[in-house]
Amino acid sequence: MIRIRYVKPEDKEFWYSLDRHLPEREFYHKADNQRGYILSDGAKPIGLLRYNLFWDNTPFCTMLILDRDYRGKGYGKRLVEHWENDMRARGYGMLLASTRADEEAQHFYRKLGYKDCGGLIIDIPGFEQPMELFLIKKL
Repeated sequence: MIRIRYVKPEDKEFWYSLDRHLPEREFYHKADNQRGYILSDGAKPIGLLRYNLFWDNTPFCTMLILDRDYRGKGYGKRLVEHWENDMRARGYGMLLASTRADEEAQHFYRKLGYKDCGGLIIDIPGFEQPMELFLIKKL
């Protein structure tokens, strides 16, 4: 049985098994402010989604990741749709997401109705990465 709920402080060990990019103080901020979700298959946590507010008023998915064994099976779609419904219920009308241009996630978001809306090139020495592709969706 699939279950999606807000992240809690006691999820920290699982969270960091998938997401090593989030500073610890931000993990607790996500838990305190309901800005992250845990996806479980039965009692086993298998994925997560976290978001911020871009411009302090637009939900922006900053991380969506699933355990490798659960990828490509519709779990990510269910997690994004849950987030979208939650954001709609909170009164938001638009969502943003991003992914590196060399990752397959861009195709996943497009299948869910997101469209390209720009990119960001980071070429500062020590921080270089492929272009970050931004996608947008009207709720």
